[in-house]
Amino acid sequence: MTEFLHIMLLPFLACLVLAGIHAYLGFHVIERQVIFVDLALAQIAVLGASFAIVLGLGLDSPQAYWLSLGFTVIGAAIFSLTRFRQEKIPQEAIIGIVYAVSAALLILNLSRSGEGDEHIKQALVGNILLVSLPEIIKIAVIYTVVGVIHYIFRRHFLLISRDPQAAFEKGINVRSWDFLFYVTFGLVVTSSVKIAGVLLVFSFLVVPSVCAMLFADNPRTRLLIGWAVGFVVSALGITLSYLWDLPTGACVVATFGGVLLLLSFFRAVNVRA
Repeated sequence: MTEFLHIMLLPFLACLVLAGIHAYLGFHVIERQVIFVDLALAQIAVLGASFAIVLGLGLDSPQAYWLSLGFTVIGAAIFSLTRFRQEKIPQEAIIGIVYAVSAALLILNLSRSGEGDEHIKQALVGNILLVSLPEIIKIAVIYTVVGVIHYIFRRHFLLISRDPQAAFEKGINVRSWDFLFYVTFGLVVTSSVKIAGVLLVFSFLVVPSVCAMLFADNPRTRLLIGWAVGFVVSALGITLSYLWDLPTGACVVATFGGVLLLLSFFRAVNVRA
């Protein structure tokens, strides 16, 4: 038990922090029907960091972080400007294009690096097992600031996510609020991907919210269920990775998939009954 706590306590704390903010943001992402925006922004953030690698800077350097954040702000601007009152092209299509182009540019950029393949792998799965306490404190502070901003402006964010047409009719500047949403979202993603990788961040964002949708419609109830799923899966996935000596991030992602499958089966059985 002592060895388990020594190795896995910090990764578990990191997962709890990730679950706290991503379960909330996942609610908005699903309501907006832009499921892959997290993957796209995460890919953009990694693309920004890849330029730091090519320039000979470390991934943990301040320059890499600010490059990632700068690229993410550009992505936020793109997604906010492509929101129209009457959409001829679904925004999800724009998000998919941005993701594909960012991924291609990442491969091209890292092809100049001798360790390009290793960097791409790290971007996908991260290495949350090596997270440090200062990193956890840093992301906790960032996520708290983002959480306060979203709490203050919760009425606008909620209305735009759930009923954008009503927001347009009320004269709300939807694009400006979208930009603020995506910038804060990108700030979270930039910080998260650095320690957890794209796949784990996406799982924390989407899976808890999807699980919550199976059992509740009320936003507050869905948020509570999402948090519970995120916390439980974090504990279970990390424990399994320790017992079976598996990569921690990938194991947590797989556990998310297994829990979602079980909850979907449970919901289907109860509906038929």
